Amino acid sequence: MIRVMLVDDHALVRMGFRMLLSECPGLVVAGEADSGEQALLNVAAAAPDVVVLDISMPGMGGLETLRRLRARDGTLKLLMLSAHDDSAHARRALDAGAMGFLSKRSAPENLPEAIRAVAAGRRWLDADIARQLALAAIDGSENPADRLSSREFEVFVQLARGRSVQDIAGDLNLSASTVGTHLYHVKQKLEAANQAELTLLALRWGLIEA
Repeated sequence: MIRVMLVDDHALVRMGFRMLLSECPGLVVAGEADSGEQALLNVAAAAPDVVVLDISMPGMGGLETLRRLRARDGTLKLLMLSAHDDSAHARRALDAGAMGFLSKRSAPENLPEAIRAVAAGRRWLDADIARQLALAAIDGSENPADRLSSREFEVFVQLARGRSVQDIAGDLNLSASTVGTHLYHVKQKLEAANQAELTLLALRWGLIEA
């Protein structure tokens, strides 16, 4: 049996995934969490083979959760889920150690397929995301958000969602002054004057939804 841990802040989403996976031979939901913080507390007891992790959650968020889980257990296999179809989030997740990336808009049967692939140690990418990444590599095109470091990208997305510097500092276990420094660099690199412009850029690039 492949033991799966579901990490998503929406209870209905977790329930839907649990019902879907309960009908799939060889898969069992061994644990759940509604936040990255809870996932870090529950992962040892769940002992999952694959963690299915939402990339957009309140608190520390999916990317920071991914890094902390990987730092705790470098053999842990993670499949990232996203409501967004942008390649920027996918690239960041894969660079941080995720084995797969799946859009929540994909057909339901893709989830068990992706879990089995990741459990077997194989990469799995949503077809549209894979196409975007391949075209970007061929064309040499760059999303302006690619200029940001991993930490700057997280700060950028959180700020675009309306989080305050103090909130982000608490979520990422950083000082407010460090987050402020990241914010300064983000504005410089993206040529944005304020938080409102950052939000507009994130919306334009499909990193957040209105």
